[in-house]
Amino acid sequence: MSLSRSPSPRPGGGWSSPGLTNPYATVSGRSSPTKTYGVNGGPNTVTWESAKAKSNGVNGYPSFSTQGKGFIKQHMRNLSASLPRFNIGAEKSYAEKEKLGRGRWMLREGTKLAKLRILILKTSRKAKIRFLIVTAFIFMTILFYMTPLHYWWRRSKIFGGGKKFVIILAANQGGGVMEWKGPREWAIERDSVKNKKKYINRWGYDLEIVDMSTKKRYAHEWRESWEKVDTIRNCLRKYPDAEWFWWMDLNTFIMEPSYSLQSHVFNDLAKNTYRDINEYNPLNISHPFPSDHLDPEARSPVGDGKASSINLIVPQDCGGFNLGSFFIKRGAWTDRLLDVWWDPVGYEQKHMEWEHKEQDALEFLYINQPWIRPHTAFIPQRKINSFPEGACSENGNDTQIHYSEKDRDFVVNMAGCEWGRDCWGEMYNFRELSNYLNRTWWERFKEDLVALIWFKITGQKIKI
Repeated sequence: MSLSRSPSPRPGGGWSSPGLTNPYATVSGRSSPTKTYGVNGGPNTVTWESAKAKSNGVNGYPSFSTQGKGFIKQHMRNLSASLPRFNIGAEKSYAEKEKLGRGRWMLREGTKLAKLRILILKTSRKAKIRFLIVTAFIFMTILFYMTPLHYWWRRSKIFGGGKKFVIILAANQGGGVMEWKGPREWAIERDSVKNKKKYINRWGYDLEIVDMSTKKRYAHEWRESWEKVDTIRNCLRKYPDAEWFWWMDLNTFIMEPSYSLQSHVFNDLAKNTYRDINEYNPLNISHPFPSDHLDPEARSPVGDGKASSINLIVPQDCGGFNLGSFFIKRGAWTDRLLDVWWDPVGYEQKHMEWEHKEQDALEFLYINQPWIRPHTAFIPQRKINSFPEGACSENGNDTQIHYSEKDRDFVVNMAGCEWGRDCWGEMYNFRELSNYLNRTWWERFKEDLVALIWFKITGQKIKI
């Protein structure tokens, strides 16, 4: 007979074993007779199971019962009524609540932060979204325009393309060729370099400052301004990712730093340049070549007419080509031009005739080399190289040459200021004019309104 046990189906508990049908079997497997209890000696009886249920607190009986008849039993109700009561929920379980403010910072009622929190909670979802959009816009503006991040943003190929442009600035940081610089020369150099650095930091370009006084290519002869040809060739190797190189003389000043090279020139190169030199030809160069053995592209006054074929962009002043500010593009054509341009054979033969040195040499090559013309374009001088009124003075005030404040010209070049003009005075005046024209809205408000009202009231000028 098997004695394996299985849970009893009876509510009273106990174990059921096959073959054992004793109704008095207990949980331990022992049989027990039925016990009866009388209530106050009466006829009513209580079974063992109901007594056990009473002790376990089942069927509404309390789990604790005092059998004594002394003080505690007599005063139980009064004692229990005086004890604190707790609402322990439906499951009759209780856990100690965490005390408010323990281990954390709490907002006090009535403070500004508490009122702000209440205001945020009461704000509608649409208003919160609008507030987040405005906040994000302000944050991005500060991030991209008041931190160096905007330099890398505009420098990237995808967003700005500034990496394609290099500004080459000629300087005499160690003094001139035959003499040391004075205070005015140092001041000109300081303002010019600062101006170019501010511009490239805004648009993500590269700046190469070249010391034109310390490098000497040939021991038997010094040709200072010819160094720009060799310098451009060195920059082509130094900046392999750049496409266009902008040469600028030291006496130049960028008047409108808000103009990018892309928007001002290169986004619409065909519109901003002209290929036919006859549109403005102060040198009276015959164009095109009067020859029948050349191909149609070389004979055409505009080359192939495509902007992509332009490799050299040069402005013209009253005397011809001006190389104080010009652009040159990376490519095989440029490598060939620089080699021929820098060739010492031409220099040795013509250096006595070429008063303007490398500038006259480029004009000579343009006139005598048909392969140069189809890839050369000209740009209106005031587009990148305006002159002050003192330059080219024999023409008076020429609207094609001289700077116009009304039109907000991009760059001014104090060309020839060392010959009878005040270079530092011109640089200072144009620097102050640029600062005035490019004032912020707050500066314009203070100077144009507040200062005017103060002058009307007190008769004195306010110091801004």
